[in-house]
Amino acid sequence: MLTSRLTDHERAPSAVKIGVGHLIGRRLTFDKLSQDGSGKCDAERTDSESDCVYGVIFKINSNDEEKLDKEEGLNEGYKKETVPVSTNDGSIDAKTYIATKKEAALRPYRWYKALTIAGAIEHNLPCNYIEWLRTIEAVEDPNIQRREKNEKFLFAS
Repeated sequence: MLTSRLTDHERAPSAVKIGVGHLIGRRLTFDKLSQDGSGKCDAERTDSESDCVYGVIFKINSNDEEKLDKEEGLNEGYKKETVPVSTNDGSIDAKTYIATKKEAALRPYRWYKALTIAGAIEHNLPCNYIEWLRTIEAVEDPNIQRREKNEKFLFAS
């Protein structure tokens, strides 16, 4: 959800923020099996009214959607689902990636967690949600080049 990463030329440079919202009856987990072996985000369905995942709604063009699908690993650990997102202006249907390959023991890399927190701060998500994100256990990425490639977005925002 960090704008500088999403609008990178490899992802979705056409992305424009529409707003922020949350998914009711889901919780954020970091147990989606990534190709790099770490845990990535999932908006896991719980159907509990007390669970919610906050995020940002972006509009992107169809060419960028195809690029983003490839970068995110559509059909290789994620499926795309249309979900009702609650916003201050009501509900809106939006597409999101939902994990299909999960392992409970996975942890995100530190850079991935930092990108998640930076995006939450950038878009003014609730403070208690940001503080909860800070408590997520993360691990160091052993691949220095991948870590540096992704950490650059932290300084671009």
